[in-house]
Amino acid sequence: MNLHEFQAKELFASYAIPVPVGRLVASVDETPVVAHELGGPEWVAKAQIQAGGRGKAGGVRRVTGVEELQRYVSQLLGSNLVTAQTGARGQ
Repeated sequence: MNLHEFQAKELFASYAIPVPVGRLVASVDETPVVAHELGGPEWVAKAQIQAGGRGKAGGVRRVTGVEELQRYVSQLLGSNLVTAQTGARGQ
């Protein structure tokens, strides 16, 4: 079974297994709303890709403030972020 992290968290939550609060975004425009809903001044943004080593490859980043969050999400969703898992063309 291949699940993305957000899918696994939904499955766990449906069985009352505690999971960290998080939200999936599909566009940069969603980030201010999600940041406000989650609260706080900083978040951990993650690429949802089925590959190991996301953090070492740049697919996981701690961000502070909505502007930094938007820049990073833009990189994740665009073609600006090249990781060992994605290559230059993305995955």
